[in-house]
Amino acid sequence: MSDDQLRVLIVDDNGDQRELLRTQFRKAGCSVASAATLDEALASIRVEVPDVAVIDLLLGVDSGWQVRERICEVAPEVAIVISSVLDESDYPSSDDVLPKPFTGNQVKGLVARLRAGRA
Repeated sequence: MSDDQLRVLIVDDNGDQRELLRTQFRKAGCSVASAATLDEALASIRVEVPDVAVIDLLLGVDSGWQVRERICEVAPEVAIVISSVLDESDYPSSDDVLPKPFTGNQVKGLVARLRAGRA
């Protein structure tokens, strides 16, 4: 893995959204893991701690707020990005946001900002 390749964990219960995010982040040069639930996200983090977790707030089983809180507890070094259809004023504290619907250019811009933050 190259130094500038971000490791991204996508947490979204919608398979189509996970695949779309996975595709866009890979196009932006990131390595990507994904999870549909809090348990899957925590299992993924035990295997490899990501640089970034992209969390949907409206998860079916778990709340995105709960997922954010647990990831911050177990891996405080992980940057948190909230991706949701909710109004941004309803988002919890995070390092960045990716409101839905998003474009490939928005993902590229987010990746550039996150890489700049690592420099």
